[in-house]
Amino acid sequence: MTGADLHTMTGAYAVNALPEEEAREFERHLLVCEACAQEVRELAATAERLGRAMAVVPPPEMRERVLHSISTVRQEPPRVARGGRRAAGPAARARRLPRWALAACLAAAAAFGGVAVWQHDQAEDARAQAQRIEQRAESVARVLTAPDAVVTNGKVGDAGTGTVVVSPGRNRAAFLASGLPRPAEGRVYQLWFNDGGTMRPAGLLDPGRADAAVLMDGGVDGASGMGVTVEPAGGSPQPTTKPIALMDFSRA
Repeated sequence: MTGADLHTMTGAYAVNALPEEEAREFERHLLVCEACAQEVRELAATAERLGRAMAVVPPPEMRERVLHSISTVRQEPPRVARGGRRAAGPAARARRLPRWALAACLAAAAAFGGVAVWQHDQAEDARAQAQRIEQRAESVARVLTAPDAVVTNGKVGDAGTGTVVVSPGRNRAAFLASGLPRPAEGRVYQLWFNDGGTMRPAGLLDPGRADAAVLMDGGVDGASGMGVTVEPAGGSPQPTTKPIALMDFSRA
């Protein structure tokens, strides 16, 4: 394996998609390549944050369904490409993905809980929920993978942290939060675009989640930054409290 090949394996290594032999070789490469080591650290941290934000608590009965299905559901055979060649494995596919896309894919995998067990009476609801989760992850990933994506980090309140990723070309922004305390009963975190001092509503965060990854509502439309306030449930047309976070896009 050439040095050029090794530089393309950061994403696959970060999501544990490398075969054991290639993983050992890449780990030796990490000892002498600080650029790859730094990229692996950044990707792993981003994937962890996205995974926490999009994770779904499985229903209590899932364990029983999984155990029951082990003896009744056949394992799917490996897919074989035309001409008798085996289809590309996860490591090969992962190497072709941008690192932000890999993080989003890992988040989607965490959201599904790693196991899909369908029962006839629950299949439609489960599929609809999975589709909503996938669409949410894809909408965030499109901003994260944009070639012109610009990242700004900041504090949210006393304990939380936030990251806003802006794509001027796509005219959209995604917001990732971590460690947010639950707001008081009947209150919610609201996002805002800062249009030169005028705040424009940009969506609400789930008050029951300490971590979040959302596509902000509406286009960026030249906004100079964004803010977060605590508002009454359902949100407000204009901020009613002092912002607990303000991030200036120009500092990214």
